[in-house]
Formats: sequence, C-alpha cells, structure tokens
Amino acid sequence: MTTLILAEHDGKTLNEATAKALTAAKALGAPVHILVAGHSISAVAAAATRLDGVAKVLSADAESLAHQLAEPLAALVVSLAGGYDAIVAAATSTGKNTLPRVAALLDVMQVSEVSKVLAPDTFERPIYAGNAIETVQATGKLVLTIRISAFTATGEGANAQVETVSVPADPGTSQWLGAELSASVRPELAGARVVVSGGRALGSAEQFEAVLAPLADKLNAAIGASRAAVDAGYAANDMQVGQTGKVVAPELYIAIGISGAIQHLAGMKDSRIVVAINKDADAPIFQVADFGLVGDLFTLVPELVKALD
Repeated sequence: MTTLILAEHDGKTLNEATAKALTAAKALGAPVHILVAGHSISAVAAAATRLDGVAKVLSADAESLAHQLAEPLAALVVSLAGGYDAIVAAATSTGKNTLPRVAALLDVMQVSEVSKVLAPDTFERPIYAGNAIETVQATGKLVLTIRISAFTATGEGANAQVETVSVPADPGTSQWLGAELSASVRPELAGARVVVSGGRALGSAEQFEAVLAPLADKLNAAIGASRAAVDAGYAANDMQVGQTGKVVAPELYIAIGISGAIQHLAGMKDSRIVVAINKDADAPIFQVADFGLVGDLFTLVPELVKALD
C-alpha cells in the first residue's frame, strides 16, 4: 500500500497542514508520496522533500493548476490514483473542495474529517457537531480528508527526491476570475498558537475590535468569532470558529462573551487550554473551560490587558 498526499500551499510556502496530514498518513503504515500541484512551485516541492517520512515528492507544474481550482486538481489526482491505495488531503477548503470530486470520479466512498487512525482501514471521525465519534471501516481505495487539529505536525529530517509528473488537460469547467484577500499582521486563525474569540455580547463591530485587539496584540494571537458575532456583522466570515466555520486547536483559546453553543464548541473543543470570560455563570462555555472569569467583559478584559503589561 502506498499513500499519496495532496500538499497544501499558497504557491510559495508549504502550509503546516501538509505536515499534520502526513502524520495521519504515516499511521497507515505505507510509504508516503506528496503531490505538489501548482505553477512555479519548486520552492514548495523542495520544502516537502524535507518532511520526515516522505519517500518521494511529485511535482505537477502547470498554469492550469496555478490557482488550485478543484476540477483540474481532481483530474490530476485521478490520473495518478492507479498507483496508490490511499489518497489523503488536509480537511481545508482546498482538500474539502477537491477530494469529494476525486472520490466521485473513482467511484469510492470518502471518509471525511478523520481525527484518528485506528488501523490502515479503520478511522475515527466526529459527527453531530463533535458530540459523537464514529468509527468507520473502509474497503478498497481510500480517499481521506484529515482533521488537522487532531494531529501534530511531522518534523523535518528527510531528503526525498522530486519527480516531475505530467499534467492532464484542463477540464475547462471552471475559470479563475480573481481574489479579494484580507490582509492581517496577526497569525492565521487555523494555525495560531493563541486564539482570542469574541461573541455577540461585545455589542458592536467597533467594540469587538476595541476590546479584543489589545489582548490579541499582547498575546500575538489570532482573532476569532462566534457565529452569532459574525451574523450580527461584528466580524468577517473568515473569522468564524465552529461547526460551520474554522476548526482550531490552539495551545490557548480565550472565549470572550461567548455562551458556548454546541456548534461553537465543535470548532474549538480540542484546544489545549480554554479560558472563558462571561457574565453568565451558567453559560455552557464554562463546562469546557479550564479557567473561567464571571463578570463584565468590558471591565475584565481591559484589566487582563493591563495585567499583561
């Protein structure tokens, strides 16, 4: 059995999600190859060769792959699938957009959001917003997306060879028009070591920023939000943490003015340390918090920032 991982990258650097997916892939007990697909990706491929446990890196360089569109990516993976018993990707937007197409084209079942590898054909994954864990046994060719918050990143130490692979013709069913990206000096939310999240109790977009930003700056933290805060317009969609947002597992998660609905807990319950600040002592967030402060967040958070000085 040989495993193929679809690398996660931005065209310039290899995302840590690849190293975390590699940890899961190695648990399958087979040689692992990494597929780096894109345009002008020599630096990314070189970084992939250094990941511990990688036997080979496949480089697919073509203009049709420059923007990681799902259709040409899926066509590429399917063209290589015959030589692999398992195809793996991180459960990121790219992985979740591409691998279902791969599974459909191969006519196999996909196992999504794998959180634990029990055996080469048996996996655990969360269901019902993380309230239950399902054990899945799959047969035939495996197509897996990996919940990266459940795995540590594999270190470096290898020196694998890079092999160039041919790229099939672009299916032409999708077209890149452009991108509007938000710029931030703070860490990226999904991979941050510290996350400060705010809820609807902050009251407005202005107060959301005014209260959370000083604390996030002190801790070099990413800023997240509950769905209620996003729906109220206090924060952008890409800041949402939860079942329908991003899944995070930082070393420290600070929930400010967040009640702790099941959907939000599904996105942050794997955090190493959870701190909750809420005026409602009966808020569900305190059931998962390691430390809790009951009181007015508009008083407590500035006091916490002052104490950090």
